[in-house]
Amino acid sequence: MDDLEKAILISFDESVTFDSVLKSQAVAYVQQIKENPSICRICIEKLSFCKLAQVQFWCLQCLHEALLVKYLSMTPDEKSYIRKSVFSIACYEAVDVNGNSSVKVLDGPAFLKNKLAQIVVFLIYFEYPLIWPSVFMDFLPNLSKDAVVIDMFCRVLNALDDELISLDYPRSGDEVAVAGRIKDAMRAQCVPQIVRAWYDIILMYKNSSPELCTSVLDSMRRYISWIDIGLIVNDAYIQMLFELMLMDVLPDQLRGAAAIVILAVVTKGMDYKSKLTILQSLQISRVFALVMGDSDSELVSSVASLVTGYANEVLECSKRLNSEDGKGVSLELLNEVLPSVFYVMKNCEVDSAFSIVQFLSGYVGTMKSLSPLTEMQLLHLDQILEVIRVQIQFDPLYRSNLDMLDKIGREEEDRMVEFRKDLFVLLRNVGRVAPNVTHNFIRNSLSSAVTSSEKRNVEEVEAALSLFYALGESLQDDAARNRTGLLGELVPMLLLTRFPCHSNRLVALVYLETITRYMKFFLDNTQYIPMALGAFLDERGVHHSNVNVRRRASHLFTRFVKLLKPKLVPYVEIILQHLQDKVAEFTRMDTASNEEDGSHIFEAIGLLIGMEDVPPDKQSDYLSSLLSPLCQQVEVALSNAKAHNPGGSPAQIADIKQIIMAINALSKGFSERLATASRPSIGLMFKQTLDFLLQILVVFPKIEPLRCKVTSFIHSMVNTLGASVFPYLPKALEQLLPESQPKELVDFLVLLNQLICKFSAGVRDILEGVYPIIASRVFNILPRNEIQSGPGGNTEEIRELQELQRTFYTFLHVITTHHLSLVFLLPKSRGYLESMMQLLLYTSCKHKDIPVRKSCVQIFIRLIKDWCGRPCGEEKVPGFQSFIVEAFATNCCLYSVLDKSFEFRDTNTGNDIKVLKSFYQSLVEKLRLQQNGSLVFR
Repeated sequence: MDDLEKAILISFDESVTFDSVLKSQAVAYVQQIKENPSICRICIEKLSFCKLAQVQFWCLQCLHEALLVKYLSMTPDEKSYIRKSVFSIACYEAVDVNGNSSVKVLDGPAFLKNKLAQIVVFLIYFEYPLIWPSVFMDFLPNLSKDAVVIDMFCRVLNALDDELISLDYPRSGDEVAVAGRIKDAMRAQCVPQIVRAWYDIILMYKNSSPELCTSVLDSMRRYISWIDIGLIVNDAYIQMLFELMLMDVLPDQLRGAAAIVILAVVTKGMDYKSKLTILQSLQISRVFALVMGDSDSELVSSVASLVTGYANEVLECSKRLNSEDGKGVSLELLNEVLPSVFYVMKNCEVDSAFSIVQFLSGYVGTMKSLSPLTEMQLLHLDQILEVIRVQIQFDPLYRSNLDMLDKIGREEEDRMVEFRKDLFVLLRNVGRVAPNVTHNFIRNSLSSAVTSSEKRNVEEVEAALSLFYALGESLQDDAARNRTGLLGELVPMLLLTRFPCHSNRLVALVYLETITRYMKFFLDNTQYIPMALGAFLDERGVHHSNVNVRRRASHLFTRFVKLLKPKLVPYVEIILQHLQDKVAEFTRMDTASNEEDGSHIFEAIGLLIGMEDVPPDKQSDYLSSLLSPLCQQVEVALSNAKAHNPGGSPAQIADIKQIIMAINALSKGFSERLATASRPSIGLMFKQTLDFLLQILVVFPKIEPLRCKVTSFIHSMVNTLGASVFPYLPKALEQLLPESQPKELVDFLVLLNQLICKFSAGVRDILEGVYPIIASRVFNILPRNEIQSGPGGNTEEIRELQELQRTFYTFLHVITTHHLSLVFLLPKSRGYLESMMQLLLYTSCKHKDIPVRKSCVQIFIRLIKDWCGRPCGEEKVPGFQSFIVEAFATNCCLYSVLDKSFEFRDTNTGNDIKVLKSFYQSLVEKLRLQQNGSLVFR
């Protein structure tokens, strides 16, 4: 072993056998050798006598790298030496160097032969056909030497496909051109001979060396797409390929490889008339029985790919060919293959290149114009529905993950939700083509699930329910309410069923989702309402063992109540009894440990007891029995905070927050008319509750989550109590008016916007009091120009500033559109007028968000109407008119529209040119009369 061999072995060593210093020296020495100008000759000579695989690989790798870098600068003699040496090695010959050669690289492991194949392909890339035109023809006589030469030839063909020809990888324009040159030359010179060699090799070696034949078939499969198909599609070749598939004494790998070659023939691009002739000649039915074997075997997987690929091509022929004969033959072949296709779809791993949904959708699409459908077509549609049912089933392997909804379960559920979308679209398409078949299938699937034993597969039950749920998307409103149709049979069946697997999260959820989807059915079929209520309120719904089911059941029950509440009056008492324990959870001071959000339950209760159909005395009793314990718990928490913990513990804050949410949700069921006119006692209870909850802001003035929930409750009270809320607003606003935090300012402005929109001039006094404080804080926080959002500009702080800016503009817009702009001119507010004008002007001209610009322009328009309408030149706001003419009109209406961000085709900017012309004419006429302003805003 010479020094180079030792250095290579040391540099390749991954263990700790050699110390780092020695290894570094070895790497340096190897690198030094690589830089030798004669490195190619050194590598070839080393390959002639060294048997060490690591050294051989280093030599081949080094030779390849040298060619990549130096080939174009090599002399013809150097290229000839490398070409002859490499070809000799590839043909199982020893390279004769000084009469001392005994090593053959092809006796080495596969990774050496793959690297050698890469080098041969590199030479083909640059030298075939002009410099080395005989490379393929020179290979063919050597194939008879030994099986290793055949194997090497296959590796060269495969590497040529991988490195250059195959379009499965992105190619540069130069690579595409070279590939075209090589294919043209091969087709003209050697393809028939190579195809003949493949045939002879398979006949010779199919029994003695099936692995070698598998390699040959893999090469054949790659080249079929661009060679003359007649070389393969002939009696001898096709017969041989089918015999390989059907001979059960041969290994599955070889039989599967033959199937993939036939698949390559089937999918080869050509005109559809010729393709149909070939498809018909294959007599593919010979292999249908092969897909019935072990679904995990390579043979079944390959034949399954052949069957589905064949069916897809037949379907394309049926769509592309217009002749009656063509369509007839296509339909005949399709009818022949479809049963096997359905079997594959339900039982086998389908090739990723084949889209089940795309194929089935295409087949169903061919029936849209056919009426009536044949018995065969109806049978196929039923089979398609069965495929859908099988495909939408969850994998039982993930059952516990999906039930616990851990990370793996969430990922699997998300994947299946996405995967199912197209399948449910297919279901609706089948439903349109054959509604009776679809309805019968879903009826049978659900009936089978309903009558299932405890051992029934959870995934099958969930799939049957999901099919019934998905059907609802395509049902018309009258069908959803019809008691004599499909729903009249299936909905009661569903309501009466308690599945043995109902404890499973997925089953419980889809069960409740399905009842909710068909809740319009109960509008005309009220006799089933008690059963529906039972499903929501017992252990199938809000009392289910799984917290995720309980949460979803609460939400769905609220939706059910919203739609059906007039029909639920007789059941209010029963419903409240069933929910008594859920309500009690929120009247104990341990709600922080409760995993459920009770707002949906309280919203549903509020909707029920807030109806005017409920007797007044009962209504008052119901509401009092709910509000009193909740408020008592808040009172206890406030007392404890005052006495022991002024800041409040996290548990206390969570408890109070949950209770406010519950009361807020409860209030949504009571209308303003009921609370203020027809039953003022109800309004009084809510007023007392509001007054009481405002104490939270006093005790916990700095706790943002509580301030947020109290603000939300005030929003609800504005809607419920109407104008009678006014006495409570000063106290509320005083406590809520925050210091200078953007997020809290936004919440406060949203509340003011609601008050202005609801009461208009009625809130003028309130507005006069708070506007100066708001303006002071907003103008201290917001920059005078654009909010910077460069690198790292998407931070929470930047987003809060942007939200405050948008909300403040909305606030100004609401003030002006409700004729309250005089607030800006009051003594305490006037000091902020110039800041407001400059901010609005900048935003009108330069803000990146066109709708925000538009809003600011609209504010100016309202101010012009309010402040520029006086006769005889009298100015309401001195200097405002000059500001509009000199600053706003010039900068916003002229210069800003020159910016490329202003797109005239955008509906936010273009609008109606007549409106634009009318506005300018009106504005100019008004401003011509008065141009003597004393104050200019600049």
